Amino acid sequence: MNDFEQFHKNYLVHNEKLWERYRNGYIKQEELRVKRMRLALLDFKIADEKLATEMSTRFLDLLPTRTILFPYTREILQYLRDKKYILHMITNGFEKTQHNKLMYAGLKPYFIEVITSESSGSLKPNKEIFEYAFKKCSATAGESIMIGDSVEVDIIGAMNAGIDQVYVNHLGIEPEVKPTYTVTSLKELEKIF
Repeated sequence: MNDFEQFHKNYLVHNEKLWERYRNGYIKQEELRVKRMRLALLDFKIADEKLATEMSTRFLDLLPTRTILFPYTREILQYLRDKKYILHMITNGFEKTQHNKLMYAGLKPYFIEVITSESSGSLKPNKEIFEYAFKKCSATAGESIMIGDSVEVDIIGAMNAGIDQVYVNHLGIEPEVKPTYTVTSLKELEKIF
């Protein structure tokens, strides 16, 4: 394994742990942004705060330009829009980054509202972010459905808010909870909607 592969592997471990701490309200956004780089650098005995900050800034600038999507993403979004579903996004991602990701991927036109943890003041799986989304989108739990690939964040969050859920189980992991629906590919959403 080369140094970058090891750095990336370490970064992913630190990133996941810090996202969990962020979701649980133990750290703030800025700490998450820089600390994941700082900790990965420290694994290589590099204690350089300026470098960690610069790497974080560059990473967040470049991240939205990656436009690799799950198979059938565009097709299913078009299918849902053609069937007159009104699509909104609820994300724990950062406001600027999420809007840029959608723009670069060409997906922005599919979503009426993009609800972020920053704009709502809450994070999935907390029901408050969903309640904020209901108000922002003039929707109710009964007429909404959450499509997501994270049991902990999307599916349990939707359950907390009283919303039916579709678990997109790309990895074939058996969830500890029973979602309303489970699919293994976005294409299978056509059987539900």
